[in-house]
Formats: sequence, C-alpha cells, structure tokens
Amino acid sequence: MKDTFLEDQRICTDMAGSPDEFEGAVIPPVYGSTLFTFGSFEELTEAEKNQQSRYVYSRGTNPTVQLLEKKLAALERGEACKCFSSGMAAISAAILSSVKSGDHVLCIGNLYFSTLELLNYLKKFQVDHSVVYSTKLADIESAIRENTAVIYIESPTDTKFEIIDLESVSGLAKSRGITSIMDNSWATPLFQKPILHGIDLVVHSASKYIGGHSDVIGGALIASQTVLDSIFKSEYLLQGGVMGPYEASLLLRGMRSLPLRMLAHQENALKVASFLSGHDRVAEVHYPGLPQNKNHSSAKKYFSGYSGLMSFELKNGAYNEVKGVINRLRVFKIGVSWGSYESLVLSPNYGYNEGKLKKEGISPGIIRLSVGLGDAGVLIDDLDQALE
Repeated sequence: MKDTFLEDQRICTDMAGSPDEFEGAVIPPVYGSTLFTFGSFEELTEAEKNQQSRYVYSRGTNPTVQLLEKKLAALERGEACKCFSSGMAAISAAILSSVKSGDHVLCIGNLYFSTLELLNYLKKFQVDHSVVYSTKLADIESAIRENTAVIYIESPTDTKFEIIDLESVSGLAKSRGITSIMDNSWATPLFQKPILHGIDLVVHSASKYIGGHSDVIGGALIASQTVLDSIFKSEYLLQGGVMGPYEASLLLRGMRSLPLRMLAHQENALKVASFLSGHDRVAEVHYPGLPQNKNHSSAKKYFSGYSGLMSFELKNGAYNEVKGVINRLRVFKIGVSWGSYESLVLSPNYGYNEGKLKKEGISPGIIRLSVGLGDAGVLIDDLDQALE
C-alpha cells in the first residue's frame, strides 16, 4: 500500500515530459488557443480523422486538458480519461453512452440527487430506472431486469456512506452483460481505484477534492480506450460539455497537493468522527474510516484512505433540531458541495421532505459535514457548542 501511495504521489506532482519541455517552467503553460494551425491542407485533413490524439480545435483536444487527463487516468489506473465542464457532464456522458430507448438503469443505495434528476429526465426517452436501497448482493441481483443496461453506484453511498462490494457487483454486471458505472468523487482516485475491481466507467466531480480550492468546476470520466474513443465522437464532441484549458490548469494545481491534502482531511475527519460518536446527542456517525463503524471492515478492502465527508444523526432528530444545530455552528459554514479547504455543513432535511427521506432510509435528524483543513480542535469545539 505504501508503494502504491508513493507512486500516486509521483503521478500527482511530476510534470509530463522532459525537464526542458516547457523551457524550464515549474508550472506547465496554459494553452488557451481555441484552434491549431497546420502547414498544409493535407495535414489538417489527416488530423481531422483523429481529433482525440491530434490538436485541431480545443472543443476536442487541448494540450493543457490532455495533461490533466493523462494524470487522472494514471492515478485511477485506467487506460484513458476525458475531462468535462462539470461532474454532471461526465455523469451524463457515461450514462447516455451506455443506454438506449427501452433500457433500464439500476441504482444501488443513495445517490447524488442530480444523478437521479438526470435519470428522471431520461424517462421522456423511454429510459427507466429504479433504486435498490440495499448493498446486499442478493437484493441487487433480484432488482435486475431483463432490460437492465447499467448498474450505477457510489461507494460510499451518498449521505449514509455505506460501502458496496465492488468486485461482487462488477462481477454480477459482467455476467449479465451490464455496464457498471461508479462515482468515485468521495475517495478520489488516490484512495480508491474501482477500475482495478472490475468497474467499467468511473466518474468524478473534479470540483471536489481534485480541485480542492472551491474555485473550479470540472468532471472526469475514466474507462478503457475503446469506450472513450466512442464517447469522444458522440457524447463528448456533440454535447459540448468540454473542459477549458484554464479550468484544467487549476485542477493540475490541485493535483499537486492532493496527496497531502487528503491525508490532512482524513486526520481531521477521524478526530471529528470520534468526538461525535461519543456525544450523548448523537445517535450514529456515518463515516467508514471510523474503526467502530459497521462499514469499516468492508471499507478496508477497497480504500487506502478516507476523505473528510461524513454525516451524523441526532437522537430523536427532526427539522427544528437539525436547523438549530446548523445555525449555531460558527466555524462550519452552511453551503453545498464539499472537498475543499473550508469546513461545511448541510442537511438533506429541508423541513418539507421528511417523508421522502424516510422512504430512502435516511433519518430526518441527519447532518452532513465536510471536514476541511482547519484545526481539528477548533472544529470539535464548534460542534460541541452547537450540540449543547
């Protein structure tokens, strides 16, 4: 595991090519050009045949974006990567490339709400979906239909952070000719590598830990070269959700510090989770890195580390209690998203949707924390006073 982490550190921090490639510059240049010219018309027409490996127009391939893609593919241990303008653009490309009218998508556990909104939107094209709120293989297998084309997962799952047995699920999918797609944003490719466990397509919201500074939106999709060649020609070029070179340069900056930041997020999160697990107002802490967590033994099989995103449940919690705790926090700021240096707090309980949460197996008293890079003692003190 240590050797793997050292290799990942090298991938994140090394520049591509020889030291002289960028005239000795410490930071690779940003290729802001929208187009690239050729010495002859014959060269242009030849390059047009393979825009994925030739620089023609930056909606296809750009040197700065391509450098980021190569690093992410190597870090994930995948054959190839394409970067998108957002995580949802990457998710959309992954799903749309894998389904046709009449197909069914099976979702396992709680998912990011926008992913489910996309699947609801696809009903207008006769693409159906269902959700099985269980991580047991028997329950997953029984939920597969004759027309199931995709099994879509997050591991850990959204909100409750349950662990899915990737090898069992990917093996089941392959035996049925089903494509497996996984959102790996929580762990990042540094701490979990789903492709090594048989997952076909891996997506990331690069806006989270990969960026790490709350100043760039982006997404990534890692898969085999064959799959991405197909996606490049259709879902990538034609839908237009492509990443720009300036966004790619910010994500390359984020990758250089990714290993150190993730270790710091993990250290802080373990301290916060340990504090919460012993608090008399807290019913349960959902963080797979916590040794006493019910998912910890499963997590050790797949994770080499843990991020800073977790949730906890208040005892007898309801909207007023949730709202009160959140509003009393001072260091944790109220905001969506996660994965950056700041510490954030949020709840899926908006006061009018408790019935929906219960249907999805989520306690109305749940509060989500994104533990940032501040002093863990200060964060714990903030939680302590808010829970009083």
